[in-house]
Amino acid sequence: QVQLVESGGGLVQAGGSLRLSCAASGTSFSINVMGWYRQAPGKQRDLVATLTGDGSRNYADSVKGRFTISRDNAKNTVYLQMNSLKPEDTAVYYCRGWGSAAYWGQGTQVTVSS
Repeated sequence: QVQLVESGGGLVQAGGSLRLSCAASGTSFSINVMGWYRQAPGKQRDLVATLTGDGSRNYADSVKGRFTISRDNAKNTVYLQMNSLKPEDTAVYYCRGWGSAAYWGQGTQVTVSS
């Protein structure tokens, strides 16, 4: 059983930065692809970024050039560095892992004030 635990959310002013972390535990070696999704109130959950085991990265157009996904395999942790934050980035951010099964974290709130 894999568990994903996010941290690092909070309140920040527009133009600021936050770094989200997602720590994987359990049989986390089975996870090959890690990613981040976000869900704003009243909207669907959308993909933000993914990172494969071979280092390939993919970003939503809305965050390209501002967000960076990275991974520390020794710590079984994936990060999302978010710079130049905008009010429209406000959402609950969820960590996602794919391997033999797919897993979700519990989410962390990010609020960007204007």
